[in-house]
Amino acid sequence: MLQLFKELSHAVILSVYIVTFLIGLPTNILSLCAFSIKVHSKPMPTDILLLNLTVSDLLFLIVLPLKMHEAASEMKWLFPYFLCPITSFFFFSTIYTSSLLLMAVSVDRYLGVAFPVRYRLMQKPLYAGIASVIIWVVSSGHCSIVFITEHLLSRNTSFDPEKCYDDFSQEQLNILLPVRLEFFFVIFLAPLLICTFCYLSCIRILYSQPRICQKKKKKAIGMALGTLLVFVICFLPYNVSHVIGFLEGKSPDWRSYTLLLSTFNTCLDPIIFYFSSSTFQNMLNTVSCFQEKSQLTITCIRKISLYFCDFIHKLSN
Repeated sequence: MLQLFKELSHAVILSVYIVTFLIGLPTNILSLCAFSIKVHSKPMPTDILLLNLTVSDLLFLIVLPLKMHEAASEMKWLFPYFLCPITSFFFFSTIYTSSLLLMAVSVDRYLGVAFPVRYRLMQKPLYAGIASVIIWVVSSGHCSIVFITEHLLSRNTSFDPEKCYDDFSQEQLNILLPVRLEFFFVIFLAPLLICTFCYLSCIRILYSQPRICQKKKKKAIGMALGTLLVFVICFLPYNVSHVIGFLEGKSPDWRSYTLLLSTFNTCLDPIIFYFSSSTFQNMLNTVSCFQEKSQLTITCIRKISLYFCDFIHKLSN
């Protein structure tokens, strides 16, 4: 029974990874194209932040096939072991980079709505670039714990090269558990509270001004709901496991399943892109129109081919 449960667990993990990869890769490539064009032509702070968020998602999707192979191999790491900490670093860093970048986007939106005149005078792409660099440094610095714990693991006599960032020793847990608790407060809870305040304030301000069009109000609600959806569905369960793990003195058994939810972050981020950027909307509409035209062209070719074949058949008779 236990073996059957493990096999089902591996199948679920692999399925989630595959779905995430198939949905996340094309949408984020589309986002990368849209924001790259926008930043190159007319850079705005929000677009720069969202471009960095897209890059973060794509880095995660690049290493995801390695995790897919691990899940297909019954959670055995069959690649050279030096790839393990590198893969884990990118795998975990996207969670915290995303939360910090989403926080920065919410602050930018709030400043634009609450202080529109001052914001127009003060907004500079340089500030968004500096904020992005700081976020990457903070996120990378926190996720470097992966390399520290893996170094401790390599000193362990029971070291298993087929286990990647799993089965931690007590020595590792003594370092990991307090750090994870700090992750919860600094890189999850603080950004969540800031995002909630900023978007609720934006909605309140917009709805208190009847002259503002309904489209702008709906856009603000869409941004707020999309961001909070990412935090609650993708980040909350995983970060709650940090607190419970610290209180229990061990990694919870269900922690790996909450980590699965965090992978959906790369699929949900494009929802935020859609409500936050007209460039992404236009790019999406262009792709949709192209698909419709392509389908129409294929249908016309098929009909012409059928008519031609029927005509040839009649001539031959």
